Amino acid sequence: MVTLIFTALALTVFLEKASNDLIVEAREADTRRLRQEAYSALETTLAVLEQFRAASGGLHTPAEGWADPLGFAAYVPADGRTIDVVFEDESGKLSLPQAGANQLQNLFVAWAFSLNDAEKLADALLGWTKKNHTYTTAISPDYEHAALPYAAPQRSLRTYGELAAIDYVRTVFFDESGRPNDFYRRFNESVSLFSFRQTNINGAKPDVLTAIGEFDDTQKSKLGDYLAGTGQSALTGPAWFTATADARKFLGSTGRANQFGATISALRIRLTVHDGRAEYRLNAVVSPQGGGATTVLTTATTTRANASDDQAARAADVSASKPTTTPTSAATAAAPRLNYPFTILSLTENEPLPPPPPPPP
Repeated sequence: MVTLIFTALALTVFLEKASNDLIVEAREADTRRLRQEAYSALETTLAVLEQFRAASGGLHTPAEGWADPLGFAAYVPADGRTIDVVFEDESGKLSLPQAGANQLQNLFVAWAFSLNDAEKLADALLGWTKKNHTYTTAISPDYEHAALPYAAPQRSLRTYGELAAIDYVRTVFFDESGRPNDFYRRFNESVSLFSFRQTNINGAKPDVLTAIGEFDDTQKSKLGDYLAGTGQSALTGPAWFTATADARKFLGSTGRANQFGATISALRIRLTVHDGRAEYRLNAVVSPQGGGATTVLTTATTTRANASDDQAARAADVSASKPTTTPTSAATAAAPRLNYPFTILSLTENEPLPPPPPPPP
C-alpha cells in the first residue's frame, strides 16, 4: 500500500513537471514565431518610411501617408495574426542633452510651477546632467553624505528612472512612496533622452511649443488645428510644414519658430503582433538618413568618467572605428557595405507595459 502511494505521488509530480515543461516549450515556440513576424513587419515599415523620405526629402508627419505602412505595402501577417504599428515623433520632444536652463524653466512654468520653483528644478537637473555646472539657486545637493554615497555623473540621463536620484527633482516627480506621479509622466511625454539639434514643429506637443517657441495659447491652438485638420483648418484637412520659414510666416513674428526644425530626426515605432491571446512587442527608435539624432552612451570607463556627452560620443566613435585586428585586403574587398537607411538608436523586445495613470482625485 505504501509503495502504491509513493508511486502515485511520484507519477503526479512527474506529470506536473512534464506539463509545465510542455507549456514553457510551447510559449518559447510561439515567441520565436511571433518574433520573426515582428521583425519582418518592422523591416517592411522601415522600407515604406524610406520610400516617403526619399520622395519628400525627409519625414515630416504620418499625415504624409505613412500612418499605415503595412497596409501601404500590402503586408499580410501569417496564420491569421494581426499587427499594430504606432508611431511617436521622438524628435517632437525637447532633447534633454541639448536643452538649456531657459527651455527647462519654460517647460516647468507651463506646468503651473512658480518661476522660483521652475528655476530650482531646472538648476537641479542641469547640475546632474552638465559638466562644470554652477548652481544659480539655493539648491545644494549633498550626494556624498547620502546613506549610500554617490556623485552626480555630469552627463545626460540614461533612463527616466534616474530622476529619483536627483535632489529636489525626486520630490517633484515622485510621491511619498517613491512612485512616479503625473509630473514624471508629463516629463516622459515632453522630454527625450536622445540627442538631436532641433525639435520637429510638426510633432511638437503644446508644452514643448511653450518651452522652445514661447508661443501663446492662440498660436498653439492655431498650429494644432493646422496640423490636425480641425477647427479653422477643418476644410483643408491635416497639413504640415516642410520648412521652418513657412511655420514662422504662419505663426507670425512673435515666438521662436526659427528654433524648430520641420523634419523627423528620431522616430519611435511601437509594433505589436497579436496571435490569439499571445502577443509580441517591439519598441524601436530610429533616425532616418540625415536625421542626425544620437543616443546617449550607456557605458562608462574611468578614462571617460569626467568627459562631457559630446566628448564621450567622439571617443566612442574613434574607438569603434579602430578594428581589433587588421583585416586583409582581400577580406576588405569582399566585405559588402550595408547602406542601411536608418540608424537604430534603441530596440526593446517585450518591454513591460507602463502602469495606467492613477485616477483623478
